[in-house]
Amino acid sequence: MREGAPGARYVWEEHFLEAVEHTTLVNLGGLVIGLVFGIVGRRSGFCLTRGLQRCFQAGDGGKLRTFALAVVTALVGSQLLASLGVIDLGRTHYLAPEFSWLLVPLGGVLFGYGMVMANGCGARAAVLLGGGNLRSFVVLTCLGVAAFMALTGVFAGWRLALAEATGLRLALGAGLHGWLASAGLPELLARWLMVLVLAIPLLVYVFSDQGYRHRRQEWAAGILVGLLVPAGWWVTGSLGADDFDPVPVVSLTFVAPIGDGIQYLMLASGTDLSFGVTVVAGVLLGSLATALVTGSFQLEGFPSPQRMLRAMGGGALMGIGGALALGCSIGQGITGLSTLALPSLLAASGIVVGALVGLRGPARLPAL
Repeated sequence: MREGAPGARYVWEEHFLEAVEHTTLVNLGGLVIGLVFGIVGRRSGFCLTRGLQRCFQAGDGGKLRTFALAVVTALVGSQLLASLGVIDLGRTHYLAPEFSWLLVPLGGVLFGYGMVMANGCGARAAVLLGGGNLRSFVVLTCLGVAAFMALTGVFAGWRLALAEATGLRLALGAGLHGWLASAGLPELLARWLMVLVLAIPLLVYVFSDQGYRHRRQEWAAGILVGLLVPAGWWVTGSLGADDFDPVPVVSLTFVAPIGDGIQYLMLASGTDLSFGVTVVAGVLLGSLATALVTGSFQLEGFPSPQRMLRAMGGGALMGIGGALALGCSIGQGITGLSTLALPSLLAASGIVVGALVGLRGPARLPAL
């Protein structure tokens, strides 16, 4: 009996996975990933905007280092899964061989400036909303509506026209490691050499500060958020694999999923639930649960109409910018970079530039 138990359990698990729709497994996986992100985000204040603000305005680079650690963790974890053949990152939109050399970085700049206007990106707004911040509800609504205006709405025509006019097709592919492989290096060696090129400078930056080396909770937050990216790849790329109806291979990103979530609330009977929507729902629930358990839940609104207008403008810029850049500070800055995609590097650079313009540049935003 004892020897047969493991086999029986394996058979039960196999039958369970066969009985449950692969899309259901993917959505459940997205919900769990979102819950973890919401909890970690609520406890740690994980946010690129906050990291840049503290670094360049208060001289505290701790939050920015945590974000960089998340990038490294996501990069190593994702490339490990790809190297082992667990997932095929080539199926992601990040590694599409053609992209707009204009819209991707421009969208990044717009998104970065917008997240400073709104005092946080879409992911951070979802975390804050879970804790009772009603300002974030306005930001998320404007972000989702503006994103769909650019993706499929009134601005979609000119977006597609500009994308076609400025499209750049990369003969060696969008992956940076492909360029090394073209020089004659084995693909696996080229992949990990590029990982080292990106990861080592980031790790040096992360741990060069003696004070940060003792902030173990910050480490944990960065590593946990980073691990959610390869977890997302595994959920959609492995659990979501199907010969007839494969799930798109995606991971953490928040611009289009926020718009999808708004659409699902209105058209649930005529549209399918997706991984991205369940991630957003999980973030809200995880943040809400954490706020209730810790006693930090508090309803907050706008102190002035000016602050509300600024938040609305920031949300709209993030929605449009994220649609042009094909991602946000999480979607391109962490998830996209984990694929070694050149467009993600351009988009992430644009996001940082846009944020710095809003914080310290000639178009610096005044304090309200």
